Amino acid sequence: MSDGTAVGHAPQAHHTTTGISHNKMLMWAFLASDCMFFGSLIWVYMVYRGRSLEGPYPQEILNIPYTSVSAAVLLLSSLAMVLALHGIQHGNMRRFRVWLGATAALGALFLGGQYFEFTEFYHHGLSLEQNLFGTTFFVLTGFHGTHVGIGIIWLVTLILMSLFGRLSPADAERVEIAGLYWHFVDIVWIVIFTLVYLIPY
Repeated sequence: MSDGTAVGHAPQAHHTTTGISHNKMLMWAFLASDCMFFGSLIWVYMVYRGRSLEGPYPQEILNIPYTSVSAAVLLLSSLAMVLALHGIQHGNMRRFRVWLGATAALGALFLGGQYFEFTEFYHHGLSLEQNLFGTTFFVLTGFHGTHVGIGIIWLVTLILMSLFGRLSPADAERVEIAGLYWHFVDIVWIVIFTLVYLIPY
């Protein structure tokens, strides 16, 4: 196995009669259940939207330009994830590690931005217990941030496995499955960002 030059495509994983491997099917099933989970959280947010009896209110504290940059960072991480998968599928482990590391770093940057935003909101009087907006906002965005954190740990684990020779182009499907999870997290953030930040009250 080469660390820098393409050595060809990875062997095809065992597929079921559906044409999709068992591991990939399990990930799709998990993502379907996670869709329902986030759908429930978003639905609760929308039901109680604008019903807070006391401030601070969204229009008073939400910083759309700042969060737009954070959203762009997370979306860029999806591109890095695609390039990482391309690297390992073509046997270029160096490229794979660089781009997967970039994906994890961009995810960590997003989480850092979210932490800063939460801190600013708290200083402006918004907390989990302050009002309906605070409760639904922090639960929804907090669970999304948790998913990003889990994804970062997963990506770093894959990098370490490759460094210790436990991940090769033959295991490209593992990276593809991690990519499915990462892209899902990004798509969920697009929905959250649109409904919470962009649609005015």
